[in-house]
Amino acid sequence: MELEREQGITIKAQAVRVEYTASDGQTYRLHLIDTPGHVDFTYEVSRSLAACDGALLVVDAAQGVEAQTLANTYLAVDAGLELIPCLNKIDLPGAEPERVAGEISELLGEPPEDIIRVSAKTGEGVEEVLEAIVRRIAAPAGEADSPARALIFDSQFDQYRGVIAYVRVVDGELKKGDAILAMQAGTRAEIDDIGFFGPAMRPAPSLRAGEVGYVITGVKDVSHLRVGDTLTAVAQPASEPLPGYREVKPMVFCGLFPVDTDRFADLRDALDKLALNDAALTYEPETSHALGFGFRCGFLGLLHMDIVRERLEREHGLELLATTPNVEYEVVLVDGSTVMVHSPVEMPDRARIAEIREPYIRGTVICPKEHVGAAMELCQERRGQHVDMSFLSEARVQLRYDLPLGEIVLDFFDQLKSRTRGYASLDYELIGRRPSELVKLDILLAGEPVDALSMVVHRDKAYSAGRATSERLQKQIPRQQFEVAIQAAIGSKIIARESVKPVRKDVTAKCYGGDISRKRKLLERQKAGKKRMKQVGSIEIPQEAFLSVLSLGDAD
Repeated sequence: MELEREQGITIKAQAVRVEYTASDGQTYRLHLIDTPGHVDFTYEVSRSLAACDGALLVVDAAQGVEAQTLANTYLAVDAGLELIPCLNKIDLPGAEPERVAGEISELLGEPPEDIIRVSAKTGEGVEEVLEAIVRRIAAPAGEADSPARALIFDSQFDQYRGVIAYVRVVDGELKKGDAILAMQAGTRAEIDDIGFFGPAMRPAPSLRAGEVGYVITGVKDVSHLRVGDTLTAVAQPASEPLPGYREVKPMVFCGLFPVDTDRFADLRDALDKLALNDAALTYEPETSHALGFGFRCGFLGLLHMDIVRERLEREHGLELLATTPNVEYEVVLVDGSTVMVHSPVEMPDRARIAEIREPYIRGTVICPKEHVGAAMELCQERRGQHVDMSFLSEARVQLRYDLPLGEIVLDFFDQLKSRTRGYASLDYELIGRRPSELVKLDILLAGEPVDALSMVVHRDKAYSAGRATSERLQKQIPRQQFEVAIQAAIGSKIIARESVKPVRKDVTAKCYGGDISRKRKLLERQKAGKKRMKQVGSIEIPQEAFLSVLSLGDAD
């Protein structure tokens, strides 16, 4: 993907099939899936692990073990996979293979000398990796004679051919022309084309047990072939589907609105197609008085949100406006009932709220020991509770903190990188909800609340957030012919205010002499007109004003 090349990260898992003749003279067929490493794309990794029999743990010989390395290692161990650790990029001038091998050895309990040293650039050590795969990872255990069962582990949409399902055949065989059934969705279709990835799509007559490839059926409705569903043959159906994937839980929510309100239907179609290729994306329609019709979308994290927004704009030609990211709150009402709140607009009246619980995460930060103070200071500022601290090696420290998810979704990662000169890495997992002193902060323009600018903040930070937002809006809202009050309020209490001064039209310009009462009469008439305008006048908020408040870069 163009985005992957620009950002230098893997976003989508990619499958490929290779033939390898081993030292014993036999030719083996290997199916490999390259997965992302970032915490926001953990769902891609867990889905790929469910389709595999073993895993290659690739660690950068210069960077060493990072927080994501730990998280993905535990995912592979939990999935019961055979792990083969390797050190890549040993050709780099800054590579430290011995130090990093020691870190991997501590993580996995494998002797440092058994960890394979590789350079994918020069080809050094690649033969050893392939030999280790053949020797240590068992062949797929599917039954070739049973009824066909294939797990859909990914999919994409092609406007000419419809849904392209990426499958791992577990039992039996799927052939071109077979009538198939999606066991959960109940969709029936015929296989128009079938094949494998080499890495481009290569047609084949069939896919047998243990093989990975693609199936094209001509189905155009993206909801009929979902990731995690099981495909089977209609002629000889399987009795029960394969265990799919657990439903992914979005962590961060934000509203996406088209700048051109006529393109709402285009945004809905684009989200449908993108959700097929990104199973971690959730969305539902939403209406805002200020921004019109759009969607409230759920993401796994801030990078995930940025990537989805970028893909919608690039691949589908949309211009989008995103509201401030926020998390899902659990609100306990006075009558004992519980409601889930995804956006500040849905927050019930303060008088009805008994308690608000926000999601907490267990964050793991790995950084050099000289930057421990800066990392700890940042975690304390974000209401973090220290859990423990351990040394991975002589120079690298692992810190663990319990943090509110709402405090890290905006700019925590950027701040962490800048305070540690780019050396720290972060990983996190959800650990539940805890009660917090949270309030809804409303932004009022000329006494009217603007729903798109509302936010949920901790009571201690409400004043500074309200002051910063009103100051930023004051710079962006154009001057009217009457004074515009920008206020930040909690309930009915105003906590910050800025004013946009009125622009003064010179109504006395045409009076060049004569009695002063002529000028006075014109000024009195202007004053009365301004008063009336203030009562009925509505303020046009430019798009730049929203962008300045909602921009993530300087949301401090």
